[in-house]
Amino acid sequence: MDPERDFSEEIKGAVAFHGHSCLGLAIGIRAAQWALRAMGKSPDEEIVAVVETDMCGVDAIQYLLSCTFGKGNLIHKDYGKNAFTFYRRRDNKAARLVLRPDAYGELGKRLRELMGKAAKGGLSPEEEKEGEALRKEMENRILTAPFEELFSIGPAQGPVPRKARILSSLICDECGEAVMESRVRRFQNRTLCIPCFEEAEKR
Repeated sequence: MDPERDFSEEIKGAVAFHGHSCLGLAIGIRAAQWALRAMGKSPDEEIVAVVETDMCGVDAIQYLLSCTFGKGNLIHKDYGKNAFTFYRRRDNKAARLVLRPDAYGELGKRLRELMGKAAKGGLSPEEEKEGEALRKEMENRILTAPFEELFSIGPAQGPVPRKARILSSLICDECGEAVMESRVRRFQNRTLCIPCFEEAEKR
């Protein structure tokens, strides 16, 4: 935890925003804490977050950093990685945080064993209790461990994303609905939205 700041109220807010506390949210909270300490909270679109997962932790990024899809400063890349890149527009400061494979320590190994057993045939009541206790213990570890034990921190893998643009809408020739011009597809000389394009390809 950052010794220079008490994040307890922010953590409570992130949990309320997400709906419950969990290990995934804890990972996002710690990544957001690092960004708050290094770059500050986003006034409007100043801070940009690129997330490589759609797991619970992204809610912490939204709540704590004020990075949102609507403002265009939250960008999702569906890579399935606990990786978060943060940019500060005014000076191009940027860094990519990746959860270390050993961040969970021995606790993670045991929990994976239990999860594997659950997938194959189920757990005993005692093992279910053990699994829940492990999750809580791992969540506490994530929330309290030094940043360097949780994340590998390196340079961003690209320049700061450009600001969101306001584009014109076109009308889909199939369903008649308006669609952003950057998302239309052309098929047999027709302008189609993505769902109609995908249906047309199947025919």
